[in-house]
Amino acid sequence: MPSSRDRSSGREYAGTFAARIAPKRDGRERVERDSMGEVRVPMQALWGAQTQRAVLNFNISGRAMPRDFIRALGLIKAAAAEVNAGLGLLPRTRAAAIRRAALEVAAGVHDAHFPVDIFQTGSGTSSNMNANEVIATLASRSLGRMVHPNDEVNLGQSSNDVVPTAIRVGASLAASEALLPALRHLRATIDRRARASRGIVKTGRTHLMDAMPLSFAQEFGAWSAQLRSAEARMTDSLRRIRRLPIGGTAVGTGINAHPRFGRRMAKAIGTLAATRFVSAADKFEGIAAQDDAVELSGQLNALAVALMKIANDLRWMNSGPLAGLGEIELPALQPGSSIMPGKVNPVVPEAVAMACAQAMGHHAAITIAGQSGNFQLNVMLPLIAADLLDAIGVLSRAMRSLADAAISGMVLRGDRAAEMLSRNPILVTALNPVLGYEKSAAIAKRAYREERPILEVAIEDSGLDAKTLKRLLNPAALTAGGLPAAVDVKRKSRG
Repeated sequence: MPSSRDRSSGREYAGTFAARIAPKRDGRERVERDSMGEVRVPMQALWGAQTQRAVLNFNISGRAMPRDFIRALGLIKAAAAEVNAGLGLLPRTRAAAIRRAALEVAAGVHDAHFPVDIFQTGSGTSSNMNANEVIATLASRSLGRMVHPNDEVNLGQSSNDVVPTAIRVGASLAASEALLPALRHLRATIDRRARASRGIVKTGRTHLMDAMPLSFAQEFGAWSAQLRSAEARMTDSLRRIRRLPIGGTAVGTGINAHPRFGRRMAKAIGTLAATRFVSAADKFEGIAAQDDAVELSGQLNALAVALMKIANDLRWMNSGPLAGLGEIELPALQPGSSIMPGKVNPVVPEAVAMACAQAMGHHAAITIAGQSGNFQLNVMLPLIAADLLDAIGVLSRAMRSLADAAISGMVLRGDRAAEMLSRNPILVTALNPVLGYEKSAAIAKRAYREERPILEVAIEDSGLDAKTLKRLLNPAALTAGGLPAAVDVKRKSRG
């Protein structure tokens, strides 16, 4: 089964619906019928009456449902045909034709025929019927006889259990195929840079002010630890997102579905997607509530927080090159100004920060959508699907960009870090156990006031010899923490 990663991970739609299908539209139309009567449909369209009504009713954003969602719908319909045939509910020839057509939909072959707007009926019925109609048309052409979109493609299903299942399948696959590999790639890139920078010490900062020293490796290690925690949280949430409510049909009771349909569907979808899914123990929950999707969105939000922290650290460290911190040099990727020649900006961290802001905004929308379940159905399912999948896609691509276009090629300016470190008055903290807080503070203030290295002032004011002070104020030794050197000096002074 082709992965959605083999194609564009997100479909961008611009302009009106008519513009989107213009290359295939010749002005001719055909008449389709549904339970509400007749409707005119573009001659070349694979969809039918219900999809066309949705196109006419929901001209809101110009954005169709995401590729990963359409992929999930195709997988669900293919699995349903297979399961219904196995249960003796659908002739095998028809099931085979439906399955073939559905797998084409899953592979993205017919994406142009999924025009329904994200902002549609809250159950996602229009998108479910879009899939049913397109697959029915393709299967009918294959067989040379009519395949019914509701009675056969949608057999044993309802939009109310199909769409929540598609959200879970789409998000699970996007996370496992794109997000987690990108996260691991970014972390591996950071770890590689950390190993190569173990001996380079820099000024630490709290409140954006000078603080005790640490190594670049320690700073990078904190980023890596954030990503390790994010991966652990994500992996835990994915266990719950893989519980599928398919088989619950309209409200969770499973009306019009075979009693074994739900369990067999979870297994069949898992086989097609090469991912283990389970049938939800309580399908009422899976249809009425979208708490698992909100939880996964929350983990994406937390990941976005970590990525924005890393991106902003890089921006600060790169600031300058003369009037800023200038501790690193990020790769120069493009001119930074239309008026200031030679200016180069940290464009990738900026882009990543914006992607993170977008993911955080999606989480706010998903949170509101998640609490919009009324009794037995959530009525903002398409929004949850679109924003959850978009957040996964945006963060996946942002992490790869951050790894490959920023962190991998950045240059550490060890000389600049050493220069600033030598003038860092906060190094005097290491003298606290020997001199006490008040005397150490006086040395720090004098060094800052006179713009002199802390070692010079300490030699004059501390009463300690230069050799001892150099040992106590050694930045590399201070990155190890603890008290050994200071305690040893104090013991000798008492003796």
